[in-house]
Amino acid sequence: MYFTYILESLKDRKFYTGYTSNLRERFKEHNDGLANSTKSRRPFRLIYYEAYLNSWDAKRRERYFKTGMGKRDIKKRLKDYFQEKEKV
Repeated sequence: MYFTYILESLKDRKFYTGYTSNLRERFKEHNDGLANSTKSRRPFRLIYYEAYLNSWDAKRRERYFKTGMGKRDIKKRLKDYFQEKEKV
């Protein structure tokens, strides 16, 4: 299985989108500072993921989530999460 995932930085509240074949290990790498792209933004919360049977589909979805339309789509999907976050 391959996964497209979205992390939220608890430090700066920004998002990181990626894909992997081992979601648990990749999440741990992000939080342990082993991923150069995110080590200065730790810690992270996993807020969304999707599973795919092949890497091509996961990569394509990752690219989509990085577009303006993809960002709007994920905000719509996670509407309740974002509303709860604003209350805190």
